[in-house]
Amino acid sequence: MPENNRIDLVELPAADAAALTTAREFYESAFGWTFTAYGEGYADTSDSGVALGLNGSADETQQAAALPVLFVDDLEAARSRVTASGGTIRHDIYGFPGGRRFHFVDPAGNELAVWSHDPAGSTAS
Repeated sequence: MPENNRIDLVELPAADAAALTTAREFYESAFGWTFTAYGEGYADTSDSGVALGLNGSADETQQAAALPVLFVDDLEAARSRVTASGGTIRHDIYGFPGGRRFHFVDPAGNELAVWSHDPAGSTAS
């Protein structure tokens, strides 16, 4: 169960669905991790000790490096706190299967994401 204001998972980028499949097969073979697929572009596991996602969605929200993802109870309030504290929004709030999230860059240049359950129960942004 995700906890408010805690890092919930780390995502690793994959260039596309084929690269995601290759990465998934690597981690399954090398470490015995089992993944759950969410369509062709995303899979995750909790076998790694911390939730680990493989993101093969080659769209404008794709990150270039490992991405820490925090969970919050109130996404809009977290977005406001991030900008008030000096963070820069890289990708504004958008929906995905399971919730909504945004990406930001901290003052040191690190990209992170923040997610929450969709209060409407849908995946639309």
